Amino acid sequence: MILLSACLAGFNVRYNGTNAQNDLAKWLLLNGQAITMCPEILAGFSIPRASAEINGGTAADILNQVEKVRVLEENGRDVTSQFVHGVELGMKIVAENDIQVAFLKDGSPTCGVDKVYTGNFDGKKKDGMGVFAQSLQQQGIPVFSDQQLQVANVKPFITPTLTAKLEKQFC
Repeated sequence: MILLSACLAGFNVRYNGTNAQNDLAKWLLLNGQAITMCPEILAGFSIPRASAEINGGTAADILNQVEKVRVLEENGRDVTSQFVHGVELGMKIVAENDIQVAFLKDGSPTCGVDKVYTGNFDGKKKDGMGVFAQSLQQQGIPVFSDQQLQVANVKPFITPTLTAKLEKQFC
């Protein structure tokens, strides 16, 4: 089973109440090849919500409970424990659904795969992962960014009988 960031399938769960719909993600969901998740929503955050960034280190530091590394909202509120709780809940769902690969929204402090914001709320990004993406990777689950959500990357993970339908739709 494929895991998708819920926003990629068109759900308005991003911090600002929008989505990042990707037609392939929506197709995978509608054809029973994927499930969606937003660990921030699992953690109880509202829609919309204040933007948050990893401050003072990396997602791995957050998971390893490095004291000075926090997830902060731009108003300064520390939401590290809520982010970690969302990841824990998300990982239970991953285990229960035999997730083999994840395609996640890059840039997010939760789902970022290649890039996350700097932690300075300056609109700039740096190389790094979000907390959920890092947790998936540590469990040996391949993670791809939404930029890598392409037919060639999903074909190995879909039901073989749907391959022709997928290629007809997107190739």
